[in-house]
Amino acid sequence: MYSGENAPQIGDRVKVKVRSGEYAGEIAELHGPRAVVSILAVLKHPEQGDLHHPYNPDVPMFHERRALSYTEKTTVLVRELAPYRAELPAYSDSLREAVKAELASLDRLNRWSGKALENLEQLQKEYKL
Repeated sequence: MYSGENAPQIGDRVKVKVRSGEYAGEIAELHGPRAVVSILAVLKHPEQGDLHHPYNPDVPMFHERRALSYTEKTTVLVRELAPYRAELPAYSDSLREAVKAELASLDRLNRWSGKALENLEQLQKEYKL
């Protein structure tokens, strides 16, 4: 986050969180407590499904969330901006890596839930339930 003496400026590279995704971008406009940020890279792909009922596939609307596109403008609160000082990857490379990381995370969760299910089914038999 920015400190009081280091106020964000137009052109600053920043990290922002938008609808469960994380992005690197550049401040395009400042309007009081809000900033318009132009997206330059995807750091974390947005999560899929209903954010109010995480990991529940049985919801009325299972949301598909696309990553914000290259140079897409998004409005965020200035207080939610953080300076981005790392090397800025190409948008297409960052999107590829973000999707790959999200798929790996979901695969790990899927394998974990499969093993947990096996264990509980075995325990259920042992408990004679």
